[in-house]
Amino acid sequence: MTAPVSAQERSAVKQGFKLAAKTNKTILLFRPSVSVGEQSMGGLFEPNAAWTEQAKANIQAALDRFQARLGNAVVVAPEAYGDEARNLEEHMALFAAVSRSVIEYQFFVGNRLPTKKRDNKADMFDWSLGEGVAALPGARNADYGLFIYNKDAYGSTGRKVLQVFAMLGGVAVTSGEHLGYAGLVDLRTGDLLWLNADAEMGGDVREKDGSEKRVRQLLEDFPGSDIGKTDAP
Repeated sequence: MTAPVSAQERSAVKQGFKLAAKTNKTILLFRPSVSVGEQSMGGLFEPNAAWTEQAKANIQAALDRFQARLGNAVVVAPEAYGDEARNLEEHMALFAAVSRSVIEYQFFVGNRLPTKKRDNKADMFDWSLGEGVAALPGARNADYGLFIYNKDAYGSTGRKVLQVFAMLGGVAVTSGEHLGYAGLVDLRTGDLLWLNADAEMGGDVREKDGSEKRVRQLLEDFPGSDIGKTDAP
């Protein structure tokens, strides 16, 4: 049974990991994975190319503004082609899958796996993308990799109508899905060091202001940064 939202966490840091500002560490920023579309009446994701391209531009512009506040040197990963591009895409998909698992099996307290329970501190936050991250473009010249995954499905008219009728019948049907994951990974071991993941992100990424809100939420409390909950909404 899924735990209530009130029992859900949003972020975690691998035990023993600390990253203060100005420690001469290099963070490799991979190009965010961004997809935007509609949620059909049946709940399927229908991509919208124009929305996606607008969101990519908006999110990248917001990242450009925020990356100077991450506390340490940030370099953008080089453009990848061919096998390198496929490898990066596979790791981005892996990051998304691991993030979903963290949300389901660790952030929801009621669903927490035995090895992730807080009374077993050695295993409190222990997730990895594997040592294959060391082969990603630019990884040799950086200490950590910053992965960002974003997916928005705005409820279609049909989905919204279904939601209304379902509500009248006493059935809960959601309209729209807004996922956002940001994670810091050790580029030597593949260990996930910090994760901020939420299945109910705010901000309309099709708009500049909405994208800035989204990126601020994704990078909130990033280790060593000054991006926190005191920032303006």
